[in-house]
Amino acid sequence: MSKITELLGNRAEELFNHKCAVGRETLHLPGPDFIDRVWTGSDRSTRVLGSLAALYGTGNLGGTGYISILPVDQGIEHSAAASFAPNPMYFDPENIVKLAVEAGCSAVTSTLGVLGLTARKYAHKIPFVLKINHNELLTYPNKADQILFASVEQAWEMGAVAVGATVYFGSDESGRQIQEVARAFERAHELGMATILWCYLRNNAFKTPEKDYHVSADLTGQANHLGVTIQADIIKQKLPENNGGYTAVKFGKTAPQVYDGTLCSDHPIDLTRYQLLNCYAGRVGLINSGGASGKNDLADAVYTAVVNKRAGGSGLILGRKAFQKPFGDGVELIKAVQSVYLDKEITIA
Repeated sequence: MSKITELLGNRAEELFNHKCAVGRETLHLPGPDFIDRVWTGSDRSTRVLGSLAALYGTGNLGGTGYISILPVDQGIEHSAAASFAPNPMYFDPENIVKLAVEAGCSAVTSTLGVLGLTARKYAHKIPFVLKINHNELLTYPNKADQILFASVEQAWEMGAVAVGATVYFGSDESGRQIQEVARAFERAHELGMATILWCYLRNNAFKTPEKDYHVSADLTGQANHLGVTIQADIIKQKLPENNGGYTAVKFGKTAPQVYDGTLCSDHPIDLTRYQLLNCYAGRVGLINSGGASGKNDLADAVYTAVVNKRAGGSGLILGRKAFQKPFGDGVELIKAVQSVYLDKEITIA
């Protein structure tokens, strides 16, 4: 706890003393009994429950109700050069899986190529999550569109416990993406796999001269709500940085309670709790992304973990901050994030 407090610096007091506008008693929160308490009353089959149990039961956070996932699909999403040039060892896909294993992650998420090449050696050692769609940036001019790169059946055949997908809510192609992913998630559940949805926003109108509302609590919260509607079992979302996207862009429908302190304040934990509220009040776990690598990755990753945990979230899915460093440093960074979820002194606000 002292090390975490030291890393947070002058942000520690505002994070640890905050009380949320929406009380924790109204939410379904992570815990060792999360699957029994939340999922056994759902329509998920026993095989899906087993897949969820594998995710929540593996690694250093196994049995706590929290998860720590290593995602490496940036070779497509951002380009291999932008992703792996800082640490070329990760051009070799086996090193991606080795990092997840060594760091005690709950699962490793990657592309069909990466997981397909390593499946026979590692799929029984750490849960695989196959990301089935991607946005590739080799098309010129670039466009924001998630297209299918893999099938649900390929995920099942390689022994994956879950499939992952992205929808760019708000984009021109979002309607098609929602339908494609909904069908894929239905098939994944039929085959006994869990589902994880990257609920991201893409629309130039969401970025104004004043703020980037792609990370606003109200817009990302609604993206989460659409994601759980198509039966995502876990929601991945960026950590919110502001609020008021609906009012700034002047579209859609919202309510004053989202902005007047009734449901949400400007505090980062409140903003994240509003995201969680839209995940069926926490019945569907919320994992926040770790973001790009920078100068203060360890402190920033711990900050994100503290915000997510205190808001009632289920963990982090952290990639670039770890794999763009030397192997040992990446392992230690992931373990530092996990220590936030293992520390009982860090409570839910």
